[in-house]
Amino acid sequence: METPSREHGLSGLVAGLGLAALVVALIVMLLLPGIRYAAWSILTLGILLLAIAFIMDFRRVTRTLTGRRGMFGIGTTVMASISVGIILLINAISVGNYHRFDTTGLAQFTLTSQTKDALANLKTQVKVTCFFVPNDPYGIRSYATSLLAEYQNNTDKLSVEFVDPEEHPDRARKYGITQWQTVAFESGNHRRLVLPYEILEQAEHSFTSAILEVTGTVQKKVYFLTGHGETSISGDYSYARQGLLDNLYRVGTLDLIANPSIPEDIAALIIVAPRRALTGGEFELIKQYLRAGGWVLFLLNPDSPEDMKQLLSAWGVDVQKGTLIDPASYAAPSVSSPTVPSARDLFQLPVVYFPEATSITPQPKVPKSIELRPLAWTTKESWLENNFDPNKPPVFDEGADTKGPFALAVLITTALPEKPEEQTAAFKDTRIIAIGDSDFASNQHFYNGNNGEFFLNAVNLLTAGKELISIERKVLPFRRLVASQEVVNVIRYSSIGLLPVLVLVAGGIVWWRRR
Repeated sequence: METPSREHGLSGLVAGLGLAALVVALIVMLLLPGIRYAAWSILTLGILLLAIAFIMDFRRVTRTLTGRRGMFGIGTTVMASISVGIILLINAISVGNYHRFDTTGLAQFTLTSQTKDALANLKTQVKVTCFFVPNDPYGIRSYATSLLAEYQNNTDKLSVEFVDPEEHPDRARKYGITQWQTVAFESGNHRRLVLPYEILEQAEHSFTSAILEVTGTVQKKVYFLTGHGETSISGDYSYARQGLLDNLYRVGTLDLIANPSIPEDIAALIIVAPRRALTGGEFELIKQYLRAGGWVLFLLNPDSPEDMKQLLSAWGVDVQKGTLIDPASYAAPSVSSPTVPSARDLFQLPVVYFPEATSITPQPKVPKSIELRPLAWTTKESWLENNFDPNKPPVFDEGADTKGPFALAVLITTALPEKPEEQTAAFKDTRIIAIGDSDFASNQHFYNGNNGEFFLNAVNLLTAGKELISIERKVLPFRRLVASQEVVNVIRYSSIGLLPVLVLVAGGIVWWRRR
């Protein structure tokens, strides 16, 4: 018969083997998930060995556990087990639910939903080669590396390689690299280089644009009409042009005198405040383009040429001559700059304003084949000032001026035929957006209020239905406070008198209590 000490030694050996089996099983599960079934078998063996050891030394274990010290140990073990279990549960959840938190002010390491959609729809492999040198005073290397890691988290079609061009100059020459810290995107026979300044200014836009380009994704191209004194996209409309580029539109200019035809790749034609009339040939080209299902954005002013009014008159709206005055809602200090809050804006933007705008008025009888929808409109207190003088305060003239409300912007579309059999492929989907102001999207006003967003939303609405990935540019623009006259008065008088009044009130309270 075996002595108790030998029995205890044997049970201890069995328990040790059981614990060792459990440890081995856990290590195999973590490091070798491919043989998970073997790990479960080792785990089961470990549990069985622990159960055998417990049975072999049942009395001593029972006596130890029911004692005072044993009860204390059980409580400690239970609490430790619960803590370890919570930690393991949190880690198990985190393994299957990966998420990064971006605490930067502009969320510059967080991809937009448009980029994520583009990555999710990738069909071909894209190779990214980063030609980075260690000496990087601008932080391009770390920023681009973190951003590309986020790209890889959203697709398995992107491979990233880092090359030091100083150690491998042959690789740099092969890619035509002339500046260090350049990123090259490749897919098939297509290649696009993203230069350092592009990474610093608009990395996500540049990276996603490069991916779309090398994979052959089609982008929309909008053309700005030129040749009639229109606002230049390289001058006072450069912010609007940049906004379109940031939304991955391609932007060009169209001179119908030099090239009397509408380009085949056109998504929309934008006409910004022409000062001179169209030629007869140009007028007919735009007229036929609209009849054939063209998409045009008109940004006009009270003094627009007559041919612009004729083009729109054929589509159920009239461009007025007067200037809109809205004393109930305007951007101080100019009463001729009507503001439009979300309640009077189809896009529901917080505040948009239109400096010295005119009305786009629907005609009394609009053909059934045309649908009109106002995008922004004034209050009932507004009127159309026919003899506006910016140097004099406007006054409503009962005989000459017209009371509102007025439409500032209108969406014009061709209505689908009522009968299903008539809704054939021959249907012409003409889309027109007419806005009675062009200054709201100029450089002076583009980043004030939500003016820039209104312009971009109008272009997006006009071109909806074609392939496009839009990305908001992550820069910190200067934004002007757009306030009504009442708000201006509150700010002025409170800044002058509020603090002295508070000091007087506090002094009076102190005097009264001491008295």
